[in-house]
Order: sequence, then structure tokens, then C-alpha cells
Amino acid sequence: MTTRAGRGGGFSYRRVLAYALMIVFAIFFLLPVYLLVITGLKSFQNVDVGQMWQWPTSLNFGSFGAAWIDLRDSFHNSFELTIPATIVSCILGSMNGYVLSKWRFRGSDTLFTAILFGMFIPYQSVLIPLVVFLRNIHLYGSIPGLILTNVVYGIPIVTLIFRNYYATVPSDLVEAGKVDGAGFFGIYRYVILPLSAPGFVVTAIWQFTSIWNEFLFALVITNAPEVRPVTVALQNIAGSQFTEWNVQMAGALLVAVPTLLVYIFLGRYFLRGMLAGSLKG
Repeated sequence: MTTRAGRGGGFSYRRVLAYALMIVFAIFFLLPVYLLVITGLKSFQNVDVGQMWQWPTSLNFGSFGAAWIDLRDSFHNSFELTIPATIVSCILGSMNGYVLSKWRFRGSDTLFTAILFGMFIPYQSVLIPLVVFLRNIHLYGSIPGLILTNVVYGIPIVTLIFRNYYATVPSDLVEAGKVDGAGFFGIYRYVILPLSAPGFVVTAIWQFTSIWNEFLFALVITNAPEVRPVTVALQNIAGSQFTEWNVQMAGALLVAVPTLLVYIFLGRYFLRGMLAGSLKG
């Protein structure tokens, strides 16, 4: 009787255990967020490492105001960097995926493997040649230089996502477009692109999050405070003599808000798009 009830959707020890484990893992992953919130709501005098888990005796929102003053210009730089880099990398990745999935040619698999190899190149190994290259093309120390860098580094992953997604699109649609006289760009514009919304959502969320949170390139390529993204500005909040932990924690929360909002409003589409592109490889 107990087994039937469990299989039929009634009381099940396995279901209770699964929910209990999920709650435990959720609490574990939310602990850092809790620490950020309560520290950001404390005044500097009330910040104590020995009592960091305790809720503040009085709420202090001045930390967020102080953090915003230090970060507001860098927020503009991050949006100026992240939005164009996300759009350009998604478009290039979409066209790469279209070519590699629907216009197969000799050596296409080798080319795809070479593109994917870019995913495994460590950032640190290319810093010196990257800086030299950006200086030669007069983009070092600028937002356009960061945009170019993040677009190039984002192409492998977005190409992979779009190629797997377009593999699920019936090839008969492409053949029908050819019969109707559409060329390479015509088929892409009128056949492939209208079906690409899930792929664009996945790659846009991925790229926006990755570029917004990126630190190493932002630190090395930008050489002036007025062009540095918000991740570098957040790191610079820490003083040389002492650190106002409440201000830094409040700043970390402010920096996390854009990516958090993206996942709140588009998270379900992200999952659908990933599942849509996982049927074929």
C-alpha cells in the first residue's frame, strides 16, 4: 500500500528526502547572500568579524549610498561594455552556428573543433600578446578594446550553443528556401532567424553574465578610473589602510543586481533554450 501511494503521487519518503536535500543546498548557497545583506545593513562601527552572522541591531542604509557614489560611473562603463559585446557576440555566434550546422563544407568539423579550442585557452596566457595587439590598433585602455576582447572570447561558447540549437531545425526548411531562390543570407534572415529566439535568449544571458562579472581583462586592459568597469571599481573600494566591509558588501550587492534581474525575468527562457538545443549535438 505504501509503495502504490508513493508511485501514485501520494506520500513518498524519497520525495520528502529530495525536498529536504534541496532545502539544505538552497540554504548553503544562500548563506553568502545573507552575509552580504546583513553586513551591508550595518554601520562601520557595528561590523565585527566575531559577530558577522548576527542581525544588525539597527538598519543602516548609508552603506549602499556610499557604495553607489563610488560605483555609479563604473556602472555606466559596464553597461557600455556589456550590451554591445553581448549583441555582437550573439550575432556572430548565430551566423557561425548557422554555417556549421546547415552549410556543411570540407573541413567544417575541423574548423568547429578549432573554434571550440578557444574555450580552453586560459586568460592569463594571452594577456601580454593581447595588450600588445590592442596597443597596435590603438584600443588599449578603452571600452572598445574591452568589447573586442570579450566578443572574441565569447565566440566559441555562443557558436557551440547556436550550432547545437540549429541542428534541431529541420534541414527541409533550408532546402525549401533554396528552392524558392533564397541565398545564404536570405535563408538566414527569413528561415533561421525567426526560429532563433530561444538560442538568442540563452547566449544573451550567458554572455551578459560572463562579461558583466569579468575582472581580469577589465583590470589589465583599462588603465584609467574613468573607463574601468564596475567589477574593478568594486575591488578598488577596499582601502590600503583599512576596509569598510559594510560598504564593500553593499557594493557587491549593487553589482549583482543587474545579473540577478536578468535571471529573474529570463531564467525560465534560459532553461527552455538550453533544453531546445540539447536534443542533437
